[in-house]
Amino acid sequence: MSNFVVEAVTRVDQGKGASRRLRHEGLVPGVVYGSETPVSISMINKDLTKLITDESFFSSILTLKIDGKEEKVIIKDLQRHPAKSVVMHADFQRVDKDSKIKITVPLHFVNFAQSAASKAAAKFAVESNVVEILCLPADLPESLNVDLSGIEIAQTLHFSDITLPKGIEIAALRRGEDHNQGIGYVYSPRGVKAD
Repeated sequence: MSNFVVEAVTRVDQGKGASRRLRHEGLVPGVVYGSETPVSISMINKDLTKLITDESFFSSILTLKIDGKEEKVIIKDLQRHPAKSVVMHADFQRVDKDSKIKITVPLHFVNFAQSAASKAAAKFAVESNVVEILCLPADLPESLNVDLSGIEIAQTLHFSDITLPKGIEIAALRRGEDHNQGIGYVYSPRGVKAD
């Protein structure tokens, strides 16, 4: 597991004007939610921007240091500027080791080159490269691998085809089989015949 530390300070100014002033000073406004009272915070934009370049930042338990006091959190929402490399706002959720969290983790598709479909010159198209999971903080994976070594031509993979580690549930599948979304499929490029 990566160990990300986000440095923050509490802020008392609220509202759009206060947030605008913070951004003008190179800071990012944010809020921490969870078991206690929500806390308004600010962080240094360049430090946060550097952290979010690592995809596992979004699927990790983070250490949030507010005025020197550490809390365990996950990122719940991040608003970015549409044109500049600037974070506009960040929401964090406190983590309790005994309570399940709902978080989005990346999917990594592996071993396609070993599949019969690959050897027949087929291609794999990714439809979804993330999935929302439920788990206890201690069980949180940075990502989930989807093994494609046994995939065949014209096959479609769904959430239910992901091999899950112990203690991990896919949130959508709790709502029933009709939420078993496709995550990728094999196709033959034009001119390549399937046997």
